[in-house]
Amino acid sequence: MCGAARRLVSRRGMLGGMLGGGALVALGAATASGAPADARTIAARQRFFGTDTVDAGTGEVRPDRVVLSWVGCATYAVAFAGTVLLLDAWVPRLSSAGYVPATAQDLADLRPAAILIGHGHFDHAGDAGRIAQASGAVVHGTAEHCATIRAQVPDPGFGTVALGDAATAPGSVHEFRVGDIAVTAVRHLHSGPTAPDPVQGSAPFFPVPDLCAIAQHPPTLDDLRVGLPRLRDEEGGCLLYQLRTPGFSLVWHDSAGPLLEKAPQVFDVFAGLAPTDLQIGAIQGFNQLTNGLRDPRTYIEALRPRLFVPAHHDNWLPGFTAPAATYTATLHAELDRIPAEHRPELRSLLDPTDYIAPARLTFQI
Repeated sequence: MCGAARRLVSRRGMLGGMLGGGALVALGAATASGAPADARTIAARQRFFGTDTVDAGTGEVRPDRVVLSWVGCATYAVAFAGTVLLLDAWVPRLSSAGYVPATAQDLADLRPAAILIGHGHFDHAGDAGRIAQASGAVVHGTAEHCATIRAQVPDPGFGTVALGDAATAPGSVHEFRVGDIAVTAVRHLHSGPTAPDPVQGSAPFFPVPDLCAIAQHPPTLDDLRVGLPRLRDEEGGCLLYQLRTPGFSLVWHDSAGPLLEKAPQVFDVFAGLAPTDLQIGAIQGFNQLTNGLRDPRTYIEALRPRLFVPAHHDNWLPGFTAPAATYTATLHAELDRIPAEHRPELRSLLDPTDYIAPARLTFQI
């Protein structure tokens, strides 16, 4: 079984030694100003973003590039027009340590300016407090996200920005900036089951779980000690983000909810956003059990990106989730329901070989 699974996906801890928050904020400012960065930051940025994107002396990232590295589930490390940030902040390891070749310390070493949280469940925000504490990154999310993340560490020394709260209405919009990046956050819905939809729905989809990763990469006691308490963390609301700079726009969302039944007005907000070059969107969700990949498709139809990259579709929790390759045929069939003139190019990322693979998602601005 494990050998077959390895062929199917053949395309391929804990923060160690925290430094003072103030010193790291100062280091981040020095990096942004062009002063030499810490050697670990330079090495981490070159690994996640490519040696041709990161200055070997200062650690600065090129302002004419957008580079994204997948870190499992829906977490991405991003170099966007000269600014480093994280989309979600969790390295999968609760049930399989080392399946994703990265650690929370690696993400802290990137010295991100900001962490954007899609929602507060453990598989999206479980490492956010420790990464922010070690790097000085400012956390953006709902008030509940921010409170939960600050509670993850003692004496939090990082900033937070609340974008509404759990009671904020779907479709609400928040505008802000991170460096030279204009950001729009839109309140939407987490995935959830609805009754079979005879018009827009698709056939139920049950990807076959793969337990091999547990046998090959068993969790450590530290992974369990740190991860199990995070299972209680609440969603706290769900946010979709659009990041824009002249010449490029990115939409990222770490869930896709049943907007057709519960919040159809959100589609109008999506359609009113600036044109989207790249959409990275979650395709795994609870509604696939009754309506297949209908909900991810409806997000794509409203946003009309030129390129779509699926996320949250990998074997991040073996036994509950499945390898990304098991989604390929079903996703292609779902996208075929979109008229050809509005259908985006699909670029699938497959686990484990496309983790920390910046060449897969590098764009010139």
